[in-house]
Amino acid sequence: MAGVEELSREELVSLLVAQAGTIAAQKETIASQAEIVEELRRRVAELERRLSRNSGNSSVPPSADDALPGRTGPARRAAGAEKGKRGKRKGADGSSLAWSEDPDETVSHYPLGACGCGADLGGAAEVGLARSHQVHEVPLVTVRVVQHDLYRVRCGCGREHVAGQPGGVARAPASYGPNLLALVVYLLVFQHVPVERAALLVRDVTGAAPSTGFVHGVLARAAAAVAGTVERIKELVVGSPVVGFDETTLRCGPAGTKKYVLSASTDLYVVFGLGGRDLASFTAFGVLGGFVGTAVHDRYNLYDHADFAQVGGHQLCVAHILRDLEDVAEVYPDSHWPGQAQRALRGLVRAWHTARDAGRARVPAEAAGPLTAEFRGAVRVGLSEVPPAEGPAATTKQPPGRSLLECLRDREDDVLRFCSDTRVWPTNNISERDLRPQKTQQKVSGRLTSEDVTRHRLDLRTYVATARKHGMNVMAVLRDAMAGTPWTPPAAASP
Repeated sequence: MAGVEELSREELVSLLVAQAGTIAAQKETIASQAEIVEELRRRVAELERRLSRNSGNSSVPPSADDALPGRTGPARRAAGAEKGKRGKRKGADGSSLAWSEDPDETVSHYPLGACGCGADLGGAAEVGLARSHQVHEVPLVTVRVVQHDLYRVRCGCGREHVAGQPGGVARAPASYGPNLLALVVYLLVFQHVPVERAALLVRDVTGAAPSTGFVHGVLARAAAAVAGTVERIKELVVGSPVVGFDETTLRCGPAGTKKYVLSASTDLYVVFGLGGRDLASFTAFGVLGGFVGTAVHDRYNLYDHADFAQVGGHQLCVAHILRDLEDVAEVYPDSHWPGQAQRALRGLVRAWHTARDAGRARVPAEAAGPLTAEFRGAVRVGLSEVPPAEGPAATTKQPPGRSLLECLRDREDDVLRFCSDTRVWPTNNISERDLRPQKTQQKVSGRLTSEDVTRHRLDLRTYVATARKHGMNVMAVLRDAMAGTPWTPPAAASP
């Protein structure tokens, strides 16, 4: 204190001014640090939310549930809660290896040796059949070389004639037949076997020894053989009343560029295309631009582009919405509206199945009315509890769930369209199932080195996947294609 008393008034004022400046600077530093801390808190919350996203609350595939350290799969249901069961459902028809009433071969077996009395059983009297056992077996496959000799003959007038080229026989002196070509395509396209392993498998199973270059080249030949059928399938998809659209990533080309496999699916047809996730690609795909029925899809806004105004209606995938609601429920654990909206949507989907199975054109009002009211109430409560962002952030970032709630409010007709028309599926699961083999191909191959060959693969996948939807044997339709008579799907029956 003695030192302070010795300071003059001017010195004290100067000291106070300096201290005030220091305090102001510290306040600015604290405020800046508070902003940094708040930004870090926001980023941590966003990272934690991203890490929490899994196949149960987002579009992340089940295979990626544990792909990142710390990421876990969907929470297990509580004990006693309704849950799915692997394997055959209770009450469903079982299946076993069927007994054949007309076996291809019958082998009789009689006892051999001597009886306890010492007599030879070879001379024993036959009493009757004790029991029978059938063994289902396939013959060993061995390549057969068939030589076709085309003879020349001379008419009495002096003109010479050569026998015509048989069907399924190439112009080359030596070639592989349609059965082996169909097997190669089946392995590459339907079973996703890599080229080199496909060549080895054919060699080990049949004894034929096609080179890897030949095996790879079969894809272009097969795609050309089914080109007409693929165009026919595309026409049938465009003319369908309801089509599901989806897309998934696929790396292809010399640089492994990320492309998208685009799909359009119905119960009887599916067509695939390669492009980007942009308007030009969908237009070049040649389906969505000419389609006038109801499009079932996720909430990707490209499907709502003005260039697709001719689409008769939209059905937003309820399965995607349910996962989004599950994500919101985890963000707001004390809120009841996400669960209420999920219950209402699941109830409406069950009512749709019941009405469709009964052959009804729409879900009855007595079933849809209460559930629709419950759904609307949940959306209203959610909008009141999750207010929109204000200020500069309002145009770029909304609180979790706000955009979803606004969609459920503003596009209710597109969320619940399936209730008024049972031809429309409430989910786009059919498209996701059709696209799933493309992800298997990606996992097996890593990437495909040629965009042209990738398009050949997708055309062939269009052919075989549509054939399977019609109950056709894949090997049989591939063999027909390689023999020059590709299978063509019939037009769908009028609803």
